[in-house]
Amino acid sequence: MNKVYVGSLPFSATETQINEMFAKYGKVNSVNIITDKFTNRSRGFAFVEMESEEAAQKAIAGLN
Repeated sequence: MNKVYVGSLPFSATETQINEMFAKYGKVNSVNIITDKFTNRSRGFAFVEMESEEAAQKAIAGLN
């Protein structure tokens, strides 16, 4: 699976910052920060979709 769960994010984290963090390990297809539907504030986690399984595994290993 090419989608990676990213937890414990600061509420101020942006899609651009997360993209830059993961781009070191391969091409990032998308970043989806999960927000509260009532306040529209970040819930502190996101999903990052990488282009390949290999890139996703490198990112997991490199960022843990």
